[in-house]
Amino acid sequence: MGRRDQYRAELRGFDPARWPDFLREHSGLPGPRANIALAEAVADEGELTSFDRLISTDDEYLVFCGVLGLGRLLATATDARTRADVEARLRDHATDARWRVREAVALALQRLGDADLPRLLELATAWAARPHPLLRRAVVAGVCEPRLLTAPDAAARAVALCERATTGLAGLSAEQRRDDGVRALRQALGYCWSVAVAADPAAGLPRFQALAAVDDRDVAWIVRENRKKKRLARLL
Repeated sequence: MGRRDQYRAELRGFDPARWPDFLREHSGLPGPRANIALAEAVADEGELTSFDRLISTDDEYLVFCGVLGLGRLLATATDARTRADVEARLRDHATDARWRVREAVALALQRLGDADLPRLLELATAWAARPHPLLRRAVVAGVCEPRLLTAPDAAARAVALCERATTGLAGLSAEQRRDDGVRALRQALGYCWSVAVAADPAAGLPRFQALAAVDDRDVAWIVRENRKKKRLARLL
C-alpha cells in the first residue's frame, strides 16, 4: 500500500470535520515540500462540503487540498451545471495570489485530463483565450504533463497553448511584465515548452525553434530554460 492509499484509509477513519487538524499535522510544512500524497488522498475521499471547509480557512495547505478536491468533482461531474460551477471556481482560484493554490488548480486540471482529456483540452483552450496571465499559466502547467500527452493531437494542443501564451507575453509592455502573474507565466513557460515538444518532436520542435528568431528578452529566456531540460536537450 502506497502513502496515498494509507492516507485514504486514515481519512476514512474519522469525521471530515477533524480533517483540518490531521492535515496541519501531516502537511510537511514548514519545510521544502508540501505533502502531495496526503492532498491527493483528501481529493479522493472528500466531498464538496469537506472541500469547502478546507477552502474557507486561511491555511494555504488546507486550501491547496480543497482546491485539488474540486478537480475530482470536475472530473466526475455528470451534469452541465455542476461542471460549469466547479470550473468557474477553479478559474477563480487560478488567479489566487498564493502560488500553492495556483499549483493546486494545475493539479486539479490534470485530474480532469486523466478522466476526460478532450474536456480538459477544450477548457484549456477557452481559458487561454482570456488575457489573464495566471489563467494561461494554469492551463500550460496543467496540460503540459507527460502522461496526458501520449496522443499526437494532445501534444499538438499543448504546443499551441504554449505558443499562444508566449505570443501573449511577448506583446506585453515592460511595465506589464513586472506583474507577478506575468512572471509566474514566464516561469511556467520556462519548462512547459520542453514537455509539449518532447511529446511529439516532429510537430513541436519546429515551432519551438522558431522562437529563437523572436527579438524579445523574455522569449529568449524561455528558449534558454527549455534547452536546459534533458527531455528537450536530447532532441536538439
